[in-house]
Parts: sequence; C-alpha cells; structure tokens
Amino acid sequence: MSEYDYDLIVIGAGSGGTRTARISASYGAKTLVVEGDRAGGTCVLRGCIPKKLLVYASQFSEHVSDAEGFCWQIENFKSNWAELIKKKNKELDRLHQIYVNLIKNSGCDLISGWGEVIGPNRVSIRKNDGEIIEFSSKKIMIAVGGKASFPDFEGNNYMINSDEALDLNNLPNSIAIYGSGYIAVEFAGIFNGFGIDTHLIFRADKALRGFDEDVRQHLMRSMKDKGISIHNEVTISKIIKENENIKIKLSDNSTLSVETVMGATGRVPNITGLGLQELGVELGERGEILVNKFNQTNLKSIYAIGDVTNKITLTPVAIAEGHAFADREFGGIDRFISYDYVPSAVFSQPSIAVVGLNYEEAKKNKLNVREYKSEFRALKNTVTDNPERTLMKLVVEQDTQKVLGAHMIGPDAAEIIQGIAIAIKAGALKSDFDSTIGIHPSAAEEFVTMRS
Repeated sequence: MSEYDYDLIVIGAGSGGTRTARISASYGAKTLVVEGDRAGGTCVLRGCIPKKLLVYASQFSEHVSDAEGFCWQIENFKSNWAELIKKKNKELDRLHQIYVNLIKNSGCDLISGWGEVIGPNRVSIRKNDGEIIEFSSKKIMIAVGGKASFPDFEGNNYMINSDEALDLNNLPNSIAIYGSGYIAVEFAGIFNGFGIDTHLIFRADKALRGFDEDVRQHLMRSMKDKGISIHNEVTISKIIKENENIKIKLSDNSTLSVETVMGATGRVPNITGLGLQELGVELGERGEILVNKFNQTNLKSIYAIGDVTNKITLTPVAIAEGHAFADREFGGIDRFISYDYVPSAVFSQPSIAVVGLNYEEAKKNKLNVREYKSEFRALKNTVTDNPERTLMKLVVEQDTQKVLGAHMIGPDAAEIIQGIAIAIKAGALKSDFDSTIGIHPSAAEEFVTMRS
C-alpha cells in the first residue's frame, strides 16, 4: 500500500496538464486531475482555438472583396455575429468533452473544483458543489496557465479582457484595444474584419516588441491599410463611462470615444489561491513559479509547467514539458525538451510566423550574420485591388552558412514556417535551402530562391 492517495495530482486540465496526466497514467501512475473551470484550459476554450475561429470568420470580408476582383458577383453579404458565437461555443463544448474523455479514458480521476496546495504532498479541493476534500500525493504538478493583467489607472474596470471579447453578445460599432502583443493585434484584425471601427493603442513605436523590425513595420503598414487606427507612443491615462460610450484620455492629452475598450496588455501566471507563497515555493518577479530543468520547484515534490512558469508561453511548449516530465518521473526515460528554435505564429492580418533568431537578436549575440529578404505581391492579389504584400526573411551565420532564423508575414505564414522550422532545427545550411527545388507557383518557394 502506498503512503499517498495518489502518485500524481495535476492542478489544471489545460493542454499541458492533460498531457502530463495522460502520459503519467499510461506508465501506471495513479493520477488525479483537478480543474476549477472546464477541462480544455485557456488555449482550447478561451484562447488559441476560439480566437482562430473568429480570425477565420473575420477574413471572409476580405475574401469576398478578392472574389469580386476575380469577377464573382456577390450580393447581400453580411455576417451574423450572434449565430457565429453559438457555433463557436458548440465547438468548444465538443472539445471540452474530448478533454474529459481523454483524461478519464487514460485511467485518471477527474474532479471539478479548485485546488490549493496545503503541504508538500497534500492538496485541498473546493469542489464546485461547495464540498471540501483533501488528498495526498507523492508528486504535485501545477499547470494552471496565466490570466489577463491590466495596468493600474482610473477606469480600467471598464475594459473587457480577451475572454470576454470572445463571448460578446453583440458587436460594438467601435472598439479600442489597449496593447501591442499577440492578443492585441489578433483581435484588432478580428474586429476590423467584421467592419468595426477599430483603434489600437500602445506605448511603443511599433507593435509586437521583440519581433523582427521589418516584420513589425510591415504589420503596422498593413493594419493601417486595412483601416485600423493606430495610436502609438501613448498610454491610457483614464477611462470615463459616458452613457453608451466610453471616453478614453490618452497620455498626450488627446481623447477618443468608443463603445467598447478591450485590454490586451499582457498576462501573468495564475497563482492566486494556490497556496504556494504560504508554503514557501519560490516565485519570480511576475509571480511565475521558478523551476529547474526537471520542472521542479524548490519543494522537491512540487512541479510546474507551462505559462505559470513564464518561460515560453506557448501551448505546444507546455504539452512538451508535461510529456517529458511524465517520461522522466514515471516512464524511466531521461528526456528533456529543447527550448531552442521554438516556432511561433501571430494570427494577425496578415499573419506572422517566426522561428529562430532575427537580425537584431543575432547582432546582440555578436554573431556574424547576413539577412536574405524577399518582398512581393502574392499571385492571388495581382488581379484584385488587394495591395497586401508578403515579406520573408532568412538570417544566416556568415562563417558556417547555418540558417539561424526564418521570418514571414503574409498568408499561410504559420503553415509555411512549421516546415521551415524542421529544417532549421535540424541544422540546415543556406546551401540546403538553395539546392531544394521550389514548389511553383507558391509563396513558400521564395524561401529556397533567395539569393545574393
């Protein structure tokens, strides 16, 4: 008989927590999953999936314009937001049930309730029906992700977050989005695509800090061309509710009046109520759980993966971390994931995808690099009035000719860069790209035709 109720308790049934639990159980670990909301987590229910569904929906306005450029006759084209949200929620319900089935069918127990770590090997659970129960476990995994965070200023309570933006009952006539990261530019594209008067407000000179400078500039130009109003190098000083509208006072003393304001100023680790500080678990400046290469905290029985550790806040990274943890701790496999060359995408309009270093990062690392660049108007746009252009870049180390990074802004960027990421991860040289035959006519072939 084990001295513990479980071998592993996982708090959080998002993508990372679910993978951790499933793989651990497959190795024979007695596993409990605790989830206070719904199995599926942020990415599936409040992030990547519903957001991209709305991105798809919002793009049809441009598709129709392109179709007219190809001589299709289209009349009475309009959207039905309310019905779209119903269909989106129906799909999320389906995905939620898939996650429930994945957890239970793998042999794990699943409890709906809020978990609190009350000892190095003990978890208290306040079930959704109010009952409080406790269990002991040899190991505890924290996989609760992050949550939206707003700056502190008067009237910030009038802002909605991305969760609420995904479930608006009706579209506003106008919206201001405060922020310049992934979420801000993606939602700007969504609302603009539905014909909403859209304003993007942020402190920096360009959106998407940390991305390639040419890509950032290209996105700024494209958003303006699509009709998004950019208010850069300002912050929000104050928000005032005025009848049906909201008045925004900016740091340059200008004002803006809109129906809705959305805050997209970042996310922080969702550690509230977990009891970690009381236990002495070490946290970082932003509240992130500090872990070693084993995803282990300073309390050896407590582990953490995913956004709550604030490493690389991407769903596939959390999944990979959870799988590797299960392999090591219960499968007898000494496996760790690599955080090098992790690709990522921004589903802005146009979309962006990157892998590896950009030119500025390479120079900061004192690497001798060269950029290869291709900018063009896609074939589809040559017979329409669509002015959108595509930009692709490769960053190559001069001495070894190793490709260190690839960057793209344009249609299907994520689909293209995923394949490029495999080559870069494998250590491909520029000559490997050059000797690869392109698929013609395609945008992707530009990555193998870039020359001096």
